[in-house]
Amino acid sequence: MVAVLTIGRVARQAGVNVETIRFYERQGIIQQPPKPQGSGVRVYSDTTVARVRFIREAQQLGFTLREIRELLALRADPAADCSEVREQATAKLEDVHRKIERLRQIGTALETVIATCPGQGGLQSCTIIDALESQPGARQAKAARSSISAPKDGARARRST
Repeated sequence: MVAVLTIGRVARQAGVNVETIRFYERQGIIQQPPKPQGSGVRVYSDTTVARVRFIREAQQLGFTLREIRELLALRADPAADCSEVREQATAKLEDVHRKIERLRQIGTALETVIATCPGQGGLQSCTIIDALESQPGARQAKAARSSISAPKDGARARRST
């Protein structure tokens, strides 16, 4: 006897949770099977499991749901050419390289501010806070922070935002 593919079984076989299946249905990238007459459960097909696995793999490679929709449309089009998929994958790789470069810049900036931090003492001598506030538009925030006086009971002053 073949097991009926309920939403829970589809989720388990595809390696996702039930809410992910429901989310994909709401997004229109998988179809929700019709509800049977009476109180029966919706029955999914094996192709749904394969489609969810495809979506999950594409997401793990960094493709957005919009991009995945495009890939699924290409996959379903018998006239589509592999070059179109390669174009999308190449564009995604270029995006990944840009993000990696940006993360390297962020890492270097963090290393710099951490290296100058004394690591102790009051916030008025915190070089990390000073570096963050030296960005455009932050001078007003620094002035506001320095104008807040500590309460008499020793508790920290609240910062206004």
